[in-house]
Amino acid sequence: MTPSLQLQPVPLTFKVLSADNVNQLKELNQRSFPLQYQDSVYSDCLACGDVSQLAYQDDELVGGIACRLEVPRGSQAEDTQEAPVEAHLYIMTLAVKEPNRRQGIGRRLLGQAIVACADDPTITEAYLHVQTSNEEAIQFYHAAGFKSGDVLRNYYKRVVGPPDALRMYKDLGHGEL
Repeated sequence: MTPSLQLQPVPLTFKVLSADNVNQLKELNQRSFPLQYQDSVYSDCLACGDVSQLAYQDDELVGGIACRLEVPRGSQAEDTQEAPVEAHLYIMTLAVKEPNRRQGIGRRLLGQAIVACADDPTITEAYLHVQTSNEEAIQFYHAAGFKSGDVLRNYYKRVVGPPDALRMYKDLGHGEL
């Protein structure tokens, strides 16, 4: 009987997005996505602490996740006392270089972003938008525990393919994984 092969995780180093490495994320996203993100997107990521991260293998960038924190409409406390405000983790981009895909890097980057929210009980949900034709991404996020939400018609203005986006979300249980 042949023993089953266990894949060993790829050794990675994670670094929080910073002014020193933000240009690496910009370049990765330019090569990975059919649209260009404005500088304000990266400014939002830099302002949100540890939730945006880059993954390196042997000091070479192999992937990155760009996130921001958002306060949903209507989540302000109803009384005048200072009560925590509900926040959501919005995953703007998750990219892994083509030769490094299918090695668990994207899953680990997603996990890093969610773990960065664990100490903040006000962050109750992670969500993202994915092009409705991107079945591979939809399956990836379903496998990571995300659920499918509404389809937003004509969400993408300058992309090839269907302009519709699927909203996907995951309840973080007030920061618990």
